Amino acid sequence: MTTPSLSMPDDFLTDADLLSALPSVRSEILIGYARVSTRGQSLDRQIDALSTAGCRKIFADKKSGKNALRPELKACHAFLTPGDTLVVPELARYGRSLADLITMVAELRKREIGFTSLHEKLDTTTTPGGRLVFHVFAALAEFIRELIVAGTHEGLAAARARGRTGGRPTVVNAELLKAARDLLPDPQRSVTSIAKLLGVSVGTLSNHIPDLQELRASGMAADRLAAGSTR
Repeated sequence: MTTPSLSMPDDFLTDADLLSALPSVRSEILIGYARVSTRGQSLDRQIDALSTAGCRKIFADKKSGKNALRPELKACHAFLTPGDTLVVPELARYGRSLADLITMVAELRKREIGFTSLHEKLDTTTTPGGRLVFHVFAALAEFIRELIVAGTHEGLAAARARGRTGGRPTVVNAELLKAARDLLPDPQRSVTSIAKLLGVSVGTLSNHIPDLQELRASGMAADRLAAGSTR
């Protein structure tokens, strides 16, 4: 498999103010997001930290990071407007995975929204490296998308070499589900075609992968981000 190149967006080397903070025009409005993974845990410490940081409004979920259903995070993203800054207690409270974190932070950059993580002392609004952080995250988002596409093509070639023509497997196992999760973010393939390749129905994928729609959305977001960064 050819290793995708980690390429920077076109404006990475051409912007004279590469290290200037983003957003360029700030509203001075700080919006906080907190999360705990179980209902037995308390949000108090995180909310206190966000309040101390000056957050005007705080959204909070009591959901596992692996759970795609985080309604308060969705509401938080919808509430943010250009010039605002999203503040989180730590990176682990925001992203479900590194790929998820990269995609969301890169999307904030595209929307001209600042990002601050208190624990890691990451602040794109005031530190000289703020804009550099956003550029790197955008490049990583594109790199992850290229890895997914390359892996998809390799998997298809391997399936064809084995003469695979579909057909329902006797067991929906962990290996099949991992393959499905790797394929789903690829915007070049439909859910129907992925199900056919793996020999299952679309309904089976939906039943066994509760965050199927989020996986599809993350792939589309990375695709849009990659397209935007090369303009």
